[in-house]
Amino acid sequence: MQDFYDFEQLKLQTIFAYIGLTYWIWNMTTEEKANIEAAQRGNFAAFEALVRKYDKQVMQLTFSMVRNTEDTEDVYQEVFLRVYKSLGRFRFQSEFSTWLYRIVVNSCINFVKKKKRAQLFSLDNGPEADSENWRFTFADKGKSPEEWLLNQELSQEIEYGLEAMSPKQKMVFVLRHYYGKKLKEIAAMMDCSEGTIKNSLFRATQKMQHHLRDYVRAGA
Repeated sequence: MQDFYDFEQLKLQTIFAYIGLTYWIWNMTTEEKANIEAAQRGNFAAFEALVRKYDKQVMQLTFSMVRNTEDTEDVYQEVFLRVYKSLGRFRFQSEFSTWLYRIVVNSCINFVKKKKRAQLFSLDNGPEADSENWRFTFADKGKSPEEWLLNQELSQEIEYGLEAMSPKQKMVFVLRHYYGKKLKEIAAMMDCSEGTIKNSLFRATQKMQHHLRDYVRAGA
């Protein structure tokens, strides 16, 4: 199982690198710590500085989960409202980014669960609904028409693969493959054990591999 896990991780990471997905690494700096402390004392300019630092990453992670630009904006606003209300309880016992990620994770998972329940009563719940919104996240980088077409086809298959996952599996998969987070970091963000994260990632990888089997096989 471990050999399969490692090999498929490498293949999937190679595919995601091809279509231009980027990894983000967030580390607390002295300036950030000062801004957090100032924001906790009520300095709104310091809070705005924190928002500016993380807004792009939060927006991208949220979009990776909710798949729709309008919904992304709503969840994004909810995330930073929760951050603003909860910032006074942050005690520097973890990286600020880990604490922030946990809020993003919970907000996204709750939103996706609610939306999936709502979609049970809708006929318009196919992955194609937001395909154009999703595609703009992939970098074109001057590819040829043939490569561009492959990019679009691959993007669609990734879309189907993500939709096949449970909300928690999707979040683990996004954090690992889109953002390069370690299992230990993801476990801290999602407040569960590394074993649980590894199991979710393994199941998510199997589902994605099924949808990308032709591409993975071609690269073998």
